[in-house]
Amino acid sequence: MKYYDVIVLGGGPAGITAATTARRHYPKKRILLIRSVEKSLIPCGIPYMFGLLEDPAQNINPDSILHSRGIEIKIDKAVKIERKSRIVYLASGEELRYERLILATGSLPAIPKIPGIELENIFCIKKEWPYLLKINSALENAEKVVIVGGGFVGVELAEQIRLHRKKEVTIVEVLPYCLYSSFDEEFCFEAERELEAMGVKILAGKKVGEFTGKKGAVKEVHLSDGTVLPADLVIVSTGALPEVSLAKEAGLEIGPKGGVLVDRSMATSDPYIFACGDCCEKFSFFNGKSVPVRLASVAATEARVAGANLYVKRRFNPGTIGVFSTKIGNRAFAAAGLIERLAIEEGFNVLVGETASPDRHPSVLPGAKEMHVKLVFDQYTGVLIGGQVSGGESVAELVNLLSACLLHKMTAMDMSAFQMGTHPMLTPSPAGYPLAVAAELATVEKLKQTDKRNFLASYCEK
Repeated sequence: MKYYDVIVLGGGPAGITAATTARRHYPKKRILLIRSVEKSLIPCGIPYMFGLLEDPAQNINPDSILHSRGIEIKIDKAVKIERKSRIVYLASGEELRYERLILATGSLPAIPKIPGIELENIFCIKKEWPYLLKINSALENAEKVVIVGGGFVGVELAEQIRLHRKKEVTIVEVLPYCLYSSFDEEFCFEAERELEAMGVKILAGKKVGEFTGKKGAVKEVHLSDGTVLPADLVIVSTGALPEVSLAKEAGLEIGPKGGVLVDRSMATSDPYIFACGDCCEKFSFFNGKSVPVRLASVAATEARVAGANLYVKRRFNPGTIGVFSTKIGNRAFAAAGLIERLAIEEGFNVLVGETASPDRHPSVLPGAKEMHVKLVFDQYTGVLIGGQVSGGESVAELVNLLSACLLHKMTAMDMSAFQMGTHPMLTPSPAGYPLAVAAELATVEKLKQTDKRNFLASYCEK
């Protein structure tokens, strides 16, 4: 029986990051990463395998990331964990003993129970190379494509298939708007306008009732309101569920949202087993509640915590902030923390600062785009609890700045005094920098409310 100091189960962003972090912190340990697939994909790049990337193979993580750090790789499937003896059993029959184990088993597509979903040419998005190549091949002979689900993956797929494959694309989304789980309405409107401008048809607030076909292959998508959509190919993108079968069988505790339960150090209910990424439970940075956020960025953050804490407690997970970004057509969209709608639903009284300005100055410079910023603060403390941005590509890094502001619980007053570096070709004007202006607007509103409360208190005393 072979022995390893650290065994990582899973070869996605969480597994790779956990293994490389463990190597940095514990350089003398023998580390093995086990994955069941021959090729490790870049999850966020999957939609671009069907359009922008000339060769789908360009979306594969090179194994040199691990080999160059002395981390061994085994292509096999773990089928059982024996916690008492600390043994992992593999499908090949091999048995491996570990000192520490990291579960990074990822997630599986959430497949809705829709009649006819088993028909040929109906696909879910799986992180499996041969399966994705099959979708790519099926697209060659399809003219009418229906995408079920208008979240990030759904809209990115729609954009890529429409622009680069020139197919007729329809998105069917059960929520009122595409991207509605992550953005307030005004940003959803902007995103839908971009999609419609490129010829994508959007049917929001609609539910799929049934798929029908001929000779075993899908031909129509029937909506619950009676609408019938012709379809040569259907892609179902309705979320993902944590892959916890091994953890459950091993008797590890499972959280309210179905992920492996972990503490702030990413340790499971077994002190020798850690978990990170899509397979583990997430807890909100804002209120500690379980949240169903599954992002590669979150997975990598958790993996850095898990990898560092294997033998000594060095880091702790502050909770999931949730930082999202995407690009649709010529416009980028990003959000961090709680959007206004969800903040109110969670019981916050909110202050909102919202503004727009060109992202270059003067605005006549080539490539200038209108940047739209919306910040949400807690009304009583003035602390930032969320932000949304749309505009040019600089949006992607601005939302990362917002994430740092959230992590350090900056107030509207703090942010209104933000010192920025600017350049005409790179940023908005310093006089109208939208992050500072939006915070200033919220600050003024808070001061008005404070003055009103002080006046009322003084009046009542008289």
